[in-house]
Amino acid sequence: MRRLIEDVTAITLNEDDTILHNASIALEDAKIVAVGEAPDAFTPDEVIDGRGHVALPAFFNAHCHAAMTLERGWAEDLPFDRWLNERIWVAESALEEEDVYWGAALACCEMIRAGIVGFADHYFWMHQVGRAAEESGMRAHLAWCHFGLAPEQELGGASFEETVSFVEQFKGAGDGRIRTAMGPHSPYMTPPRVLERFVSEAHRTGVAAHFHLSESEEQLQNSRDLYGVTPVAHVASLGLLDLPEASLVAHCNAVTDEDLQLLADKGAWVAHTPKTYQKLAMKMPPLGRMLEHGVRVALGTDGPASNSDLNMLEVARVTGLYQKGAQGDPEAMPRTQLLRLATQAPAEAMGFRESGVLEAGRAADLVLLDTSAPHWIPRHDLVAGTVYAAHPGDVAYVWCDGKLLYRQGEFLTLDVERISWEAERRAFRMVGTPMRQVRRYRA
Repeated sequence: MRRLIEDVTAITLNEDDTILHNASIALEDAKIVAVGEAPDAFTPDEVIDGRGHVALPAFFNAHCHAAMTLERGWAEDLPFDRWLNERIWVAESALEEEDVYWGAALACCEMIRAGIVGFADHYFWMHQVGRAAEESGMRAHLAWCHFGLAPEQELGGASFEETVSFVEQFKGAGDGRIRTAMGPHSPYMTPPRVLERFVSEAHRTGVAAHFHLSESEEQLQNSRDLYGVTPVAHVASLGLLDLPEASLVAHCNAVTDEDLQLLADKGAWVAHTPKTYQKLAMKMPPLGRMLEHGVRVALGTDGPASNSDLNMLEVARVTGLYQKGAQGDPEAMPRTQLLRLATQAPAEAMGFRESGVLEAGRAADLVLLDTSAPHWIPRHDLVAGTVYAAHPGDVAYVWCDGKLLYRQGEFLTLDVERISWEAERRAFRMVGTPMRQVRRYRA
């Protein structure tokens, strides 16, 4: 399929931060053929009028729990320990395998609507998330969360071996749109012997690991008391930062300068999810220091139970606003850097290195934003408009791997009405079921 987008403003995010006005973008199958002018011999099957629109690389979400759309609004105004113990982990004791599919499908609808074409997910029954990702046409980096308990104590009764089997079965699924990773929950919930097993299996299967790391000062101190080192140093000593693919670690709220240097030296990716930290009144990770140490950072939403939505435009905006205020520096986190952290960085963190730039030969993962609404006017700076004014409602077209997923209000791969109905029905059943606690958070 050949498509030609004409008369569009292209925010390329290339090495020179080139912005092209009245440009053409030629797409053929899964690749971008040209940006600027279409080749003379290019004959499109469809021409799209890009006037009044901005084209940019599609967004990627570096860390989420997609099926937790079912718990959106269920655990509000609580500190982190009570949020987990009294609401989330109690509700999840009633979670069923098929619930995960519908919750993840709902998340895919929401993310596509917001211009997101790829997500790194860490949850349970991940073959159901893989099913939703395949049907949606999105890219995904999937890790089956495991605590290292006996199978009968794990959510869904999954054994360690089953989570590893998932990694092997879904690796490269969806015509290469799905990548997999090992998914230990965290060093504070998963025993060292189990973490070492994950390391061994990651080397055998050639994948990364995706897990939570050093989320509080309490976790940091407890790790020192138990193991004599910080959580970052602990997982490094077990080999979790030396895998065939770069590890993706979520949060790192409480870290030392030595931790940051270790993360930088190991090439790990840190998923930064600021809305969760603010909503749960958690310590904000030292993003400025991370970047100064050379740590690779990518933005994510976290789960809808703590963030409430899956909107990378808002995550980029919150990141910029918070850091400017916290650092007392209006020049902190420039707008183009924020766009890169929401597009290129998470795409690379998930292993989709051909995404994130609008240029010939790159993956056809891109979005068009309609800039005609009043909140865009006057259009002095379209990068600033994208970061600080745009909303998901401005998303007009979404392509992933060259396939059009969304066009001017129409979902082209998913039945959003059926998915919304089924997901809500299952969510009400889940939280209305007499529940038992299946685990308890202790840092």
